Amino acid sequence: MKQWIEKQRYLIDFTLASLARRKTRNLGLLGVYTLLVFVLASVALYTHALRVEAAKVLAASPEVILQRLVAGRHDLIPPGYLEKVGRIRGVQKREGRLWGYYYDAVVKANYTFMVPNDGTMAVKRGEIIVGPALERSRGLAAGNGISFRSYSGKLHTFIVEAVLPQASELVSADLVLMHEEDFRAFFDYPAGHYTDIALSVANPQEVRNVALKLAAALPDSRPILRDEVLRTYASIFDWREGIVLALLSAAILAFGILAWEKASGLSADEKREIGILKAIGWETGDVIKMKFWEGLLISLTAFLVGFVAAYVHVFYFAAELFEPVLKGWAVLYPRFQLTPHVDGLQVATLFFFTVFPYAAAVLVPIWKAAITDPDAVMRG
Repeated sequence: MKQWIEKQRYLIDFTLASLARRKTRNLGLLGVYTLLVFVLASVALYTHALRVEAAKVLAASPEVILQRLVAGRHDLIPPGYLEKVGRIRGVQKREGRLWGYYYDAVVKANYTFMVPNDGTMAVKRGEIIVGPALERSRGLAAGNGISFRSYSGKLHTFIVEAVLPQASELVSADLVLMHEEDFRAFFDYPAGHYTDIALSVANPQEVRNVALKLAAALPDSRPILRDEVLRTYASIFDWREGIVLALLSAAILAFGILAWEKASGLSADEKREIGILKAIGWETGDVIKMKFWEGLLISLTAFLVGFVAAYVHVFYFAAELFEPVLKGWAVLYPRFQLTPHVDGLQVATLFFFTVFPYAAAVLVPIWKAAITDPDAVMRG
């Protein structure tokens, strides 16, 4: 075993010296190879990190959200719905929610107005709590006043009680929390009506059955499961990732042609080098191993450098090159730092499709040259 390791070390040393003799050509290939891995790894890491963040955010969301439909459109929940929902077996907790969208012509962006249901964030009448992006766009701070004109034309003035913490910006960038009476007055909501109903189910295994019961008992309702929302977000991220890869397909194809040409065709110097090695006593297997190490070193170096650069680009520079496409378009962009998450299967797949094809492609032309008579190889 020790003798085999020593032999491989000598082969690697000779391979590095051979690469150094053609450094301009190899450095150019290495640069293009690294750039390709960097792009693919950046897209993969960013979309995976977004999926993980979405799953974390939605983990605390209601198991079932019940909406009422009128003519196929989302309508208000009328009085009596909460009592009907409470009579369905399996429903553990239910609460009506109040939220809505407001378009601000000043910054040309939509805000989400919402009444907090938990008692940990109570808002007084005439006051609001705003999200970090809204704070930046309107230059707000605690104690400032701000006015919004409702859809009925009335002007409502509020005092900013506080600004939501930066850590919550992923979900609270455009959020405006207000008192229930202020919300009903602003949107002209009738008493006893709600935007939708949030439900929790006693047995998590029975969520889908409870949704079927809700749809049967309330035909004009639409239950939305948390799992369905997660699948929707995953589909959106997959779609955006596909768009980026489709836009880069021409570059990927161009690199594939370049790599194949480099791997499948030997230059005159390389053929002469193989002939000399065969003439001085190298075996065919040794020549193949040497050239295999050459392809493996180039592809492995490109993968490691490209992947590390992609990791730094995504988790330390917020993937600035691909952020608008992968995160989506909005006027109020949330500023958040992604938590590093690396999927082992994703890395293995990227490694397999970027390293092995190039390393394996060098074997056929090298084998053909290695089994040829040394004199014929050196003569060309």
